[in-house]
Amino acid sequence: MVDWKNPPRLFIPGPVKVNDDVLQQLARPTLAHRGKEYAQLHGETTDMLKKIFFTDQNVFLSTSSASGIWEAAIRNCVGFDETVLAACCGAFSDKWATVAGNCGRNVEELKVDWGKPTLPEAIDKKLAAGKYAAITLMYNETSTGLTNPVYEISKMMKQKHPDVLVFVDSVSAMVALPLHFDELGWDVTFASVQKAFAIPPGLTVALVSSRALEKSKDVPGRGYYFDFQLFAKSAAKNQTPTTPNIPHIMALNYQCKKLLAEGMENVWQRHKKMGEFTRNWAKEKFALFCDEKYASNTLTAVKNTRGFNVAETINAIQEKHNTIFGNGYGKLKEQTFRIAHMGDITLDDLKELLGWLDDEIG
Repeated sequence: MVDWKNPPRLFIPGPVKVNDDVLQQLARPTLAHRGKEYAQLHGETTDMLKKIFFTDQNVFLSTSSASGIWEAAIRNCVGFDETVLAACCGAFSDKWATVAGNCGRNVEELKVDWGKPTLPEAIDKKLAAGKYAAITLMYNETSTGLTNPVYEISKMMKQKHPDVLVFVDSVSAMVALPLHFDELGWDVTFASVQKAFAIPPGLTVALVSSRALEKSKDVPGRGYYFDFQLFAKSAAKNQTPTTPNIPHIMALNYQCKKLLAEGMENVWQRHKKMGEFTRNWAKEKFALFCDEKYASNTLTAVKNTRGFNVAETINAIQEKHNTIFGNGYGKLKEQTFRIAHMGDITLDDLKELLGWLDDEIG
């Protein structure tokens, strides 16, 4: 049974630990979701998100997991007679390709081995065929702890393939890693709030370009729940098309104020320091799963070079210290383990966890 007065501290790659001050925001009295008080909350929150992500374009708040926006990007912006290029570098980018196919779209995959980055040159070569309406990319592949060189990719895309829509999953990147939406020229990017926003699951932030919104007008079969046209119509009134997750938006508003007060450069630097510390520990005791050049500043996937039983060690540390880190994902289970260092996790938290791991593994 879970001790709700003393829940486990989470260092899994999401949801991550949520601090008490954030939890208190979830317990505030609710609002009438079509009233002026909610509209004020919504407008203030999306205005702050525009500052955080350096955009003057559309910010939508979706009461869903980020997986919903996988589907939204495809159903809103890709016609049934068009083709999507899916850049696949791990479990979640693979899943997005599957979702695109399940939406009835033509999908071609650009695959690299898990732990390898998707590079601009490979994308350029593939897009040169001139037959793709959009590309799906991962900013940060949560299954492998890899950050793709998205700024380099975006520069190439703007120069050589400006007509191809760019959809980017930023789930374990948004907030913790730089994201200048307008400068990057992306069309859709998104993240659920249980990662670097450090809020419990239940809400997703989506950034949508004016170009993507315009394209969606002429795409049939957009559905209802994730229809960008309905989102935009509601957003103009500081509303959502369906009932919003008001407690989570209160918590998001609170976290946005803290992020802006800290300054985004400082937020990114804080995550970089935690990433460097964890990588140095991993290199000394084990090995990194991916090339350090592309290793993430939000979570580290460690190669289990010593062959210890990861699941048993997770259980032991939870039993002794009420703290949980992550096993490898999918086919990487037991071959790797993952440690999150994002959101409101601190460097002192990491030092404590890694010390316990040293004691347990020997």
